Amino acid sequence: MDNNYSLQPVILSGGSGTRLWPLSRESFPKQYIALNSSDSLSFFQKTQIRLEGLKNIENPIIICNEEQRFLVAEQMREINISPKSIILEPFGKNTAPAITIAALKALEESNEKILLVLSSDHEIKDPISFKKAIEEGIKDAKNEKLVTFGIKPDSPETGYGYIEIEENISNQEVKSLPVKNFIEKPVLEKAKEYSSTDNFLWNSGIFLFKASTIINLLKKYEPELLCSCEDSLSKSSKDFDFQRLEKNSFGLCPNISIDNAIMEKTKDSFVVPLNAGWSDVGNWGALWNIEEKDKNGNAIIGDVLINDVKNSYLNSSKNLLVGLGLRNLIVVQTEDATLISDKDKSQDIKKIVNKLNLKNRKEAKIHKKVIRPWGYYQLIEEGPTWKVKEISVNPKSSLSLQRHLQRSEHWIILKGIATIKLNEEEYSLHENESTYIPIGSKHRLSNNEALSLRLIEVQCGEYLGEDDIIRFEDHYGRVN
Repeated sequence: MDNNYSLQPVILSGGSGTRLWPLSRESFPKQYIALNSSDSLSFFQKTQIRLEGLKNIENPIIICNEEQRFLVAEQMREINISPKSIILEPFGKNTAPAITIAALKALEESNEKILLVLSSDHEIKDPISFKKAIEEGIKDAKNEKLVTFGIKPDSPETGYGYIEIEENISNQEVKSLPVKNFIEKPVLEKAKEYSSTDNFLWNSGIFLFKASTIINLLKKYEPELLCSCEDSLSKSSKDFDFQRLEKNSFGLCPNISIDNAIMEKTKDSFVVPLNAGWSDVGNWGALWNIEEKDKNGNAIIGDVLINDVKNSYLNSSKNLLVGLGLRNLIVVQTEDATLISDKDKSQDIKKIVNKLNLKNRKEAKIHKKVIRPWGYYQLIEEGPTWKVKEISVNPKSSLSLQRHLQRSEHWIILKGIATIKLNEEEYSLHENESTYIPIGSKHRLSNNEALSLRLIEVQCGEYLGEDDIIRFEDHYGRVN
């Protein structure tokens, strides 16, 4: 194979993962969680790691949203990857604008970039077969073709789009095939029809094409989208490791998928059948499918005790969970919410999350454990005028120099050494020592040591919202 190309991964990582609520929420969605109990890596990290060994592979371009930027940076750091770019969308606009931005970014370096577009929340059990399929697709991508990857259905799934091809693929070797038709997510009867024949594939949402090819097609089919993306990228601003797209220009982009915008409009779309243990892990039933199970078909994660339970998924992240006489259930217990669902109905959880949002329930979006660039905090308990948190500060890290106008804080050190700046004074606190931060005082908490710092924070005040903060200095660019 001619090696006169470079393979540019593009990881799309802006989703909120509501179909795996309550573990996955907007503040910490599924792609950043190690949901598979046999693996300590998140889906996002595995998306990058499985690319190792591909020829001419470059460090990734990552597209995510503002709220997830520090999660992205930290999880890439944990696997020793320095992204080429972390591009921040001001809001989600489906895959076509995100891929357009990535293509424009890649073309800043070279016209010979082949984009490998990946979702950040897929599971692929056979990375060797995955890489063979990618290598097959590269042949067509180099010849100006658009390549996607399809999965042979094993059930009538209504949650996926389908790809129709002319050839029978029941015993098909890994090779690229011309696409006859792209089909939107079907009703159940159609899904049964498609899954019972051998010329339909699930659309995996993985794409491969030259950056120059997709830009030329955008000029033809979606010139206004392309213009908006060009403006948004040219007016973007750099913020430490992040590139923040200009909001007004990006807002003019239509909310459209790359399939609808380009793939289905050209005769140059090809599909490579992907037989690599793919799953988009789109609901709890799908996660049950990929988990290791006991002899009764149960996937058990965490502190769980069962008797006479079959074909179920039980997960408790903290407290003891006991199951007795259960069949075909999903039970997920977190610190602030418990889900109980028929396994065959787990795809409907998004409806529950929508109801929680309508009621302004914080459980819909926010975990008790909240990740920050300096570490995390975890809510322990709260009342109308008080709140108790556990705070963990990473080594050599600091919170911002800040002030609160409506609350005071008490800090009690559990482990490590804290460096405190309180107005003009600076001092250290050791284990079992405490300090008081009055309302309105300018303060900063730092960990200058080589080990993590842990403390309890007790907040008191009439208003305890996270937006009661004025930042004066910040290592992460969050100054008011």
